[in-house]
Amino acid sequence: MRFLKSLKYASRGLRFVFSSEKNFKIQIVMAVLVLFFSFYFQINSNQLVVLILLIALVLVMEIINTAFEYLTDLLKPRLHSYVYTIKDLMSGAVLLISATSAIIGLIIFYPYIIKMF
Repeated sequence: MRFLKSLKYASRGLRFVFSSEKNFKIQIVMAVLVLFFSFYFQINSNQLVVLILLIALVLVMEIINTAFEYLTDLLKPRLHSYVYTIKDLMSGAVLLISATSAIIGLIIFYPYIIKMF
């Protein structure tokens, strides 16, 4: 019963981030496109595992970023000047993993795209 409750809370958190964060929606769309092209190009299983892990990492980082934003909003800048810095650091972390994932995705898909032409 406790497990079912924890699933309920987790799904509520995912619904919240999906409904409230535009970037999360964009990242979900990109993940679906990456998975579509993964199956379209029939990439090997190792490459697919890497892409799935990167997708999960980007989405998890976005969720953590959202949690930090809500947490720091409770503090407000008037309580500490680091609030803006914390938000910038978390956004930077999401940007870094997103850019890294895009580069790795391009490296993986490049040979398949070249074969099309």
